Amino acid sequence: MNISIGAPYEAAIKRIIEKGYAGNQTEVIRQAVLAYERMLEEEELMLVHRAATAEVWEIEAGNCRTVSFDEVKKSLKK
Repeated sequence: MNISIGAPYEAAIKRIIEKGYAGNQTEVIRQAVLAYERMLEEEELMLVHRAATAEVWEIEAGNCRTVSFDEVKKSLKK
């Protein structure tokens, strides 16, 4: 696959190779894709954590009705 990514990106790839972080352009791209995937996963985890924290605050503020586990089990036996 041949792609044109533009001069600034090609210069960055060249600097990465010159610094010894990768041996060739393909290796740079592979590392970049894996780093991007990790970044997205971390962002997803941060968003889930933020949402869960907001829900806990709502529960602690008394803005949500809660049910104990025993109540849930009892309702399922009916």
